[in-house]
Parts: sequence; C-alpha cells; structure tokens
Amino acid sequence: MKLPPLSLYVHVPWCVQKCPYCDFNSHGQKGDIPETEYVQHLIDDLKTDLHLVQGRKIHSIFIGGGTPSLLTGNAYVSLLNAVDSLIGLADNCEITLEANPGTVETGRFKEYVAAGINRISIGVQSMQNDKLKALGRIHGADEAVYAAQQAHEAGLNSFNLDLMHGLPGQSLDDALSDLKKVIALNPPHISWYQLTIEANTQFASKPPTLPPDDTLWDIQEQGQALLADAGYQQYEISGYAKPGYQCQHNLNYWRFGDYLGIGCGAHGKVTDTASGKITRTMKVKHPRGYMDLAKPYLFKQWTVEKDDLPFEYFMNRFRLFEACPKSDLHALTNLSLQSQSQALNKAINKGLLIDMDNHWQISQKGHRFLNDLLELFV
Repeated sequence: MKLPPLSLYVHVPWCVQKCPYCDFNSHGQKGDIPETEYVQHLIDDLKTDLHLVQGRKIHSIFIGGGTPSLLTGNAYVSLLNAVDSLIGLADNCEITLEANPGTVETGRFKEYVAAGINRISIGVQSMQNDKLKALGRIHGADEAVYAAQQAHEAGLNSFNLDLMHGLPGQSLDDALSDLKKVIALNPPHISWYQLTIEANTQFASKPPTLPPDDTLWDIQEQGQALLADAGYQQYEISGYAKPGYQCQHNLNYWRFGDYLGIGCGAHGKVTDTASGKITRTMKVKHPRGYMDLAKPYLFKQWTVEKDDLPFEYFMNRFRLFEACPKSDLHALTNLSLQSQSQALNKAINKGLLIDMDNHWQISQKGHRFLNDLLELFV
C-alpha cells in the first residue's frame, strides 16, 4: 500500500443558534466562547495523534463547525503555528475556514488571511430573505453579497459560496434566481446541493413542505446548465469550480486520502502501511466532555473490515467526476483488482461505469443512479 496525502480537519462546535436542518455537531452559543482554552485543547488533541502522521506533512486543513468564524484571527495564529511546528505544512497547503455572512465574521476575513488561512467557505444557503428565515439563518441576502465582496478584497487564494436548493416552498424560478445571484458574485468555487431532511433535526420532527420531485429534477438540470455556461466545472456531486479552484481538501477525502480529525466529534481516517490496516477515529462530541482534562480526547476508533473496504473506497471515489485509476484500488486499500472484478463487470454491463485502459470512468447514468452503482460493492 502507498501512504496517501494527509489532511487535517478541525471542528469548532459553537454557533449563534442551531439551524433546523442541521445535523452537524454544533451547539448554540451561550455566553463567551472559551477560545483560548479550546485552542489549547485542539493543540493537545493533535499531539495525541502525532503517531498517525508517519512522516508526512499536512496537505490541506479544513476548519468546520459550528461557526469557526466566531473565533478571532489570533486563535488561528496559535493553532496554525502549532500545526506547522508539530507536523509541518506542505508547500501551497490549502487552509479553509467556514464562515457565516454576519458582519462580525466578515470583518475578520483579513485577520484570517494574516493568520495563514487562504480559503474561506461562506454559508450563503439562499439569496432570498424569506427562505433564509425558513432555514433559521440569522443573516440576510445583503450580508451574503457583502461577505462575497469582502472575500474578494481579503487577498484569499480562493473562496466558496455554499448554496442550497429544494428549500421549503421554493419554485424553479426561485432556485434559479438564487443561483444566478450567486454566480454574479463571481466566487471561484460554488457548493450547490439539495436540502435533505436529516434525522435528529428540527425539520425531522416538524417536516416542512418541500418541492415535488419533478421540480427538484428541473432545478438540478437547469441549474447545472447555468453553472456550466458560467464556466463552473462540476468535479464532484455538489462541487463546481472555475478551472484550478477545486477544493483540495475535499479531493483528498474523495480520493481516499488520510486525514486527522481534532476537536469535538471530529472524525479521522488513517492508513498504516506496515499492517495494511485503515483506522477511523472519532473524538468526544460535547464541548464539556472534550475539555474535561480527566478524559481522553479519543471517543472511539475502529479498523475498517476488509469486507467493508470496497464499498467505503468506491463510495468516496465515485463522488468524483474524474476518472479513477485502477492502480489506486490496490495501492490505497490492499484489495486486488480480481476480488472486485464481479461487481465491476456488473457495473460496466449496466452502463453505470465505463472501462478504460487504466481507469474507470463513472458514466452519466452512473451519476444519476449512484446508489445502484454503490450497492454492487456491498
């Protein structure tokens, strides 16, 4: 097995208020955030994972939440300096921070750039105030426009605007209007994805009325055409980028790379070349438990069973629109090509996958019926 690139995921659990659709590990802010204390715990957490690094530098960093932009630039100076000192940052390391379009957060963009962050992902979600209210968002459309302007002026290498469709009461015209307004802001990267109702959310207990399937299909089809006409290339299920602006951190996930996870509830995935095992980790979820010095940061870890590896590998790899090198299957999972030949041949015969000399290319039909494709590897 080859040792894949190593990324780092950092979780900041606090937000101003919990959105009704959100199933992430986030907690409404109550009083001041213990910023200095939490950053020190992140650094100490990272120290417990140093044995997993295996001589690699950090290829990319993604700081997610919650709302990481509730922390100051100084917090990230301390954190990123520690990461560089303990492990080292690769040349051109992509460092992304999630932010909301609120005025406090956008006012810190230049602080974040000074701290070493070179990419920001802004949670716009909609450009219509009634839809934002229905989603429980605390910003308005004007703040979203201002946030994009500030991102352009901050000196970032790149930034992303997050936009959802299939919102409660949303028409085709509403959805396309949102997308046109976001495209007009000229972000290098757009994440455009359909709202889904997740378990253990407010929307799950009181489901809103969502658009019918025919409308959702029209939104998807016409929206993708708008993005393509504007020069955005779809490189994964919900990722659209101008040439050269794909999210390197997400690419590492979907290419089955390794990543450390630090912070409340953060997940990690690491490869051990000596044993050939792939281990997944999860940290303590609640901030109080995570910052309890009497407890370890690690909540659980488990080895991915050999029988589960085909599904895990292809579930990630087939999110991407790029061709999948056949050699990567053995290099990254230790599975032989022969062991997966039956499932792969079925996928090819069903027209879900295209067999090339040294690659597999997921077909348009395969993208449309991705679950059917993945079920072949269960």
